[in-house]
Amino acid sequence: MKTVLFLCLGLPAAMLAQTATLRGVVTDSSGGAVANARVSLAGQGRLARTQSTDSQGAYVFDRLPLGDYVVQASAPQLVLPQPAAISISAGLNVLNLQLNVAPVVERMNVETDSTTVGTDPSTNASALVLRGEDLDALSDDPEDLMADLQALAGPSAGPSGGSIFIDGFSGGELPPKESIREIRINQNPFSPEFDKLGLGRIEILTKPGTDHWRGNLNYNFATDAWNSRNPYSAIKAPLLLNEYENNVSGPLGKRASLTLDLNQNNVDNGSIVNAVTLNPQTLTASPFFDIFKTIQRRTRVYPRIDYSVNEHNTLSFRYDFIKGDIQGAGIGGFDLITRGSHYRYNINTAQATETLVLGGGAINETRFQYYRNQFEAIPNSLASAVQVLGAFNDGGSRSGNATDTLSSYEFQNYTTVLRGAHTWRFGIRVRVQQDDNVSPTNFNGAFTYGGGLGPVLNSSNQPVLDASGQPVLAQIDSIERYRRTLLFQQLNYSPAQIRALGGGATQFSIAGGQPGVSATQTDASPFFGDEWRARPNLTVNVGIRYEAQTNIGDLRDWAPRVGIAWAPGGSGKKQPKTVIRAGFGTFYDRFALANTVTAKRYNGVLQQQYVVDNPDFSSVPPLSSLAGMQSLQVVQKIDSNLRAPVIFQSAFTIERQLLPSTTLAVTYTNSRGAHTLRSLDINAPLAGGFYPLGNANPLFLMTSSGVYRQNQISANVNAKVNRSVSLTGSYTFNRARSNTDGLGTFPADPYNYSGEYGPASTDVHHRVSAGGTINLRWNIRLSPLVNLQSGAPFDITTGSDLYGTTLFNGRPGISANPAKPGLIQTPYGLLDPNPTPGEPLLGRNFGRGPGQMSVNLRAGKTIPFGPEQRSSGKGPASRRYNLSISMSIRNLLNHTNPGPITGNISSPLFGRANQMAGNVNGEGFSENANNRRAEMQIKLTF
Repeated sequence: MKTVLFLCLGLPAAMLAQTATLRGVVTDSSGGAVANARVSLAGQGRLARTQSTDSQGAYVFDRLPLGDYVVQASAPQLVLPQPAAISISAGLNVLNLQLNVAPVVERMNVETDSTTVGTDPSTNASALVLRGEDLDALSDDPEDLMADLQALAGPSAGPSGGSIFIDGFSGGELPPKESIREIRINQNPFSPEFDKLGLGRIEILTKPGTDHWRGNLNYNFATDAWNSRNPYSAIKAPLLLNEYENNVSGPLGKRASLTLDLNQNNVDNGSIVNAVTLNPQTLTASPFFDIFKTIQRRTRVYPRIDYSVNEHNTLSFRYDFIKGDIQGAGIGGFDLITRGSHYRYNINTAQATETLVLGGGAINETRFQYYRNQFEAIPNSLASAVQVLGAFNDGGSRSGNATDTLSSYEFQNYTTVLRGAHTWRFGIRVRVQQDDNVSPTNFNGAFTYGGGLGPVLNSSNQPVLDASGQPVLAQIDSIERYRRTLLFQQLNYSPAQIRALGGGATQFSIAGGQPGVSATQTDASPFFGDEWRARPNLTVNVGIRYEAQTNIGDLRDWAPRVGIAWAPGGSGKKQPKTVIRAGFGTFYDRFALANTVTAKRYNGVLQQQYVVDNPDFSSVPPLSSLAGMQSLQVVQKIDSNLRAPVIFQSAFTIERQLLPSTTLAVTYTNSRGAHTLRSLDINAPLAGGFYPLGNANPLFLMTSSGVYRQNQISANVNAKVNRSVSLTGSYTFNRARSNTDGLGTFPADPYNYSGEYGPASTDVHHRVSAGGTINLRWNIRLSPLVNLQSGAPFDITTGSDLYGTTLFNGRPGISANPAKPGLIQTPYGLLDPNPTPGEPLLGRNFGRGPGQMSVNLRAGKTIPFGPEQRSSGKGPASRRYNLSISMSIRNLLNHTNPGPITGNISSPLFGRANQMAGNVNGEGFSENANNRRAEMQIKLTF
């Protein structure tokens, strides 16, 4: 296979013989590869170079003059015992380096790859490498740590957001912070190894074991007494946080090492209900506040074993077990306490990695991951749901007694070959997912109340008549429709009378049938890439990737990638001051297995979804009786011509060395999306009441007919001011347009798409992020992180089903007649919730929410104590123990950041939020009870 690769690249053998190249692999004392180690090369009277090792610990210096050199290497907590001397001869020279644990643990000096510029694609000036103190500056809490990383990564180019890789694996759970060796952000954007663009990509590498036993005992504590009141709650919500995050690492004999994390997270979080409900006695609408203490528990065991088979072969095994229990999940916002559920889950992740150093300058890495997530939801109530749109949700949880077991297998085999000026990397990733899902969603039924036209009532709750004796009509909101329903039911009015007076549910829906469904999906992605150092100041990266998956018939997903980095005036003897980069790539998104599960479940046979408009009943009828009513059965289906969503992305960057340790990078990114996902009702009623399929049942088709356009300009500054101050900052201007925000997007008018192309959900125009680490006297460290952004768009809807699709996504019209009954005055003008045919409508995502501001600060002090320790009698002594005490404050300025904006104009809360920004994580955990939150951390290192 190597011969085929050489012939394909047309690399003359003579070129190899005439080039002096030094390559090698940097390992630790256990034999594990050390990624991102700094390797320096210097020769008397000759050039000096510095670079970082790649993810396999490999480094390479090419085009070297012949002669004697000295090589030095280091990494956080690791050093080379003494510099290595080597005599460089013509051709390929090999020097492997082994690092030992550094003797000084009291303070770690951090060097990011972004303090100098160069043509290496993995060290572009907009990238970040966080380790040592810069990593310590981030939050210990998993949810806050994820938020910090996403803020530092900035907005991802493209509609699908950034991606996260943990030890090379996609997805998975964020590892405990004490197990993280380093975090890389936005590196090598156009590498064919990855399925998504590097802008916004977060790579997390965990620690191998150490050669001596070391450990950390961490305790995090927080209470609402330290915090400020949630602005969307009438009283302060409770919060009690007790988290224990402990880590130990050491050798298991001469060839193996162990790292073990034992974590326990106990969080009692106040879930805040902020709604508009009716007084049971007077039936008057008024704001309603309630607080429920959601009890959250999570236990985690996280061992990793590294084993050095021999000097060429290293094995790594990692296992992650998470057990979670959340009592009172799903409560908050519009959802009353009865809507809550008890969540229980077990997550098991097993990983194995083999790294093999081959002959001839090649490294092969084989990885395997098994992931299993078992989830169960037990609702507090199985009563039918009552949804008063934009006001409150009552009754039971619609999820029912649900269980889900998701299993996935991921296999990777990657090879890196160093040949002169070329670094070839190729391999394949194969993933298999299986989902066994039992979901009786909406088996309990749901009554939905929306706004609309209704008669004006006098003080006796009778219609007001006009001069012709007809009722005067006006727009009523959802809570008023619900009030009239309850009032006239108490007066024993018939359903027809209640409907005539503006009451009655707008819609009733229920599902039935077989709740269980299983589905399997496989995808495979081979790739090949070549990093060619054409000249000392010019690097060219070319590659190609192929994506294929089952469950859709699209087999045309080729993804070419190319990147060029040129340093004008740079040479092998001179560090460049300016680097110009350009790149283009094709990137595909996979069609998720969850979509296949949905289509199988709601195919009209396995399960049935019934919808009744304007029902004349107030209790759930037998499912068998709905066939005789004027009910609709909703079916969901995958388009047989569905294509994988694709993004064509190009970027142009100018990097400049401003000061010896300060860089500036300005990047323009253009993204053009095709075949993006959205849904269509292909059996919506036509004019005259006709249906394309001959029946009235909606057919929701999952299609890839959407488009996406984005232009983005970002500026990144990274500065290592001195040994005590490290700063980073970025600004991004972004403009994104699309006609869909995913499969949940339906055109408001199923036969008129003219208003669908507009601001995308990612159309946040301005973002600013700034952070860093500042070391003061007496071992005091400050770590600020500031995030600012302008408002995000939101869709404005009428809160009613205008087109007979069973969906409440119709958008209001802009009436030319201000005297038309039912118009609503809004900050966006006088809007018509009942637009007539031909009346212009508001475009999609026409609303714009307020901006967001968050200032976070972490302050800490380290106290060394215990006996002194020295290494070989050289260098400053360190203490055996270190006690760190710190305080983390989220939202230091107590600024109110509104959550999702209510876009339903028939809601009493239209245009406002009823909760703070910030959602639960993927496991259902939340610490969002208070506006300003302080946590204290105590950490003992030994």
